[in-house]
Amino acid sequence: MQELIASRSFGSVGLGLAGKAAIVTGSTSGIGLGIARAFAAAGMNVMLNGLGATDAEDIRRDLGREFCVMTAYSGADMSKPEQIAAMFDDAVARFGKVDVLVNNAGIQHVEAIETFPPAKWDQIIAINLSAAFHAIRAAVPGMKSRKWGRIINVASAHALVASPFKSAYVTAKHGIVGLTKTVALETAEFGITANAICPGYVLTPLVEKQIPETARARNLTEDQVIRDVLLKAQPTRRFVTTEEIGALAVFLATDAAQSITGAALPVEGGWTAQ
Repeated sequence: MQELIASRSFGSVGLGLAGKAAIVTGSTSGIGLGIARAFAAAGMNVMLNGLGATDAEDIRRDLGREFCVMTAYSGADMSKPEQIAAMFDDAVARFGKVDVLVNNAGIQHVEAIETFPPAKWDQIIAINLSAAFHAIRAAVPGMKSRKWGRIINVASAHALVASPFKSAYVTAKHGIVGLTKTVALETAEFGITANAICPGYVLTPLVEKQIPETARARNLTEDQVIRDVLLKAQPTRRFVTTEEIGALAVFLATDAAQSITGAALPVEGGWTAQ
């Protein structure tokens, strides 16, 4: 379902994004929802996505009402290419186009390489990496025809550096940066940009789930994981916020960022500066 309210937004003056349409995958919580909210605040129509989110319809409706934009929701499983294609068809039917694609959907598993389940490896690669390929493949033709588009891939600090016990996640995120650079080169003459945002630790449901897993893998308490593993990596000693990631995504969508493409932009409190 979608909700159509007069297309106006608060705080969107001067951004040039009012009336643009975006798909944000993995956006019923965490970073994805933060980006979706920032887009809606900038006057953009937004399709949310999340698998099995029981409150998705409430989130969609509330977002549309708060910011006076069109909103829609897709429950597409990002490990299924045919469902990704159907999500794009649905977004175009509702909004008329897809101007901005944010590939954010992701899962995590923390375990030593020798016991890492092969099925879990396959699932992480499918959702964290292959899904971005399928979504970009669906988005680019329309963007090329309009000579304008923004592809924003949410990678991770783990796209730039590795950590132990995260073989599949680190591999997928490094791959996302390579995919971003390739797409940027292929689309540079069509008014399309492709960039990767590389957040450090954000206290999202994905990170909260990692805490007990990492505690078991490293034989630490959960408090020790937060203090000595997660925030130790970030010199600021604080979690990155979803609002910070959303603000960067909005900037990358504007014409002011039209010369930024193929970049992997760290937002990680100085983690990779060490």
